[in-house]
Amino acid sequence: MGRVIQAVGGAIQSTCSDIREEHLGSCERFEERQIGGERYNFFEGCPQAKTCTLVLRGGAEQFIAEVERSLHDAIMIVKKAIKNDYIVAGGGAIEMELSKYLREYSRTIAGKQQLIIGAFAKALEIIPRQLCDNAGFDATDILNKLRMRHGKGETWAGVDIVNEDIANNLEKFVWEPTAVKVNAIQAATEAACLILSVDETVKNQESEQPQAGPPVCHYPLLDRMYGC
Repeated sequence: MGRVIQAVGGAIQSTCSDIREEHLGSCERFEERQIGGERYNFFEGCPQAKTCTLVLRGGAEQFIAEVERSLHDAIMIVKKAIKNDYIVAGGGAIEMELSKYLREYSRTIAGKQQLIIGAFAKALEIIPRQLCDNAGFDATDILNKLRMRHGKGETWAGVDIVNEDIANNLEKFVWEPTAVKVNAIQAATEAACLILSVDETVKNQESEQPQAGPPVCHYPLLDRMYGC
């Protein structure tokens, strides 16, 4: 009811005795339509409506649930992009650029830290590799091309899903909000650090106790008769 009032521009009334013109809303078309096994009310042409209704149909609940998750992710990404002024190219472009930077930086460090930074750089390549696997591409070939392009200074080179190649995703409008990438990398880094910081093993003290010997008989008579 609240959404209908906001769309048509009216007001909720608890009685019919004092209805005025300013209390009434308007819409160009209203109809009740049968979709699947349920009936829905549709308001079209509402003067103050800023939203729309998406009706998802499918043959199985799992399919509908997957479509709903994908649609929700897409809407939230657009919402995040509108609220934030900074974006980066998607398709694994920013991950490959960070990987290249970390590899170059690791060569300036001596000791075990170089291996850690190199492993972090390699882990970032999981994103474009997974994109290639999901699209059915040759991940090894695409990643080699991306390394070469980023080595030449092409910062926004990423996976081109449409043409099965790589492209400048910033020019192709494959964008992602910077805040989303920052949060994802921070969360993954904190999770990895948390796992690495666990240097003790959880032990069950009861299972470490030595097993008891044969039972002791407390009845001397039975002990003599049966060897208890």
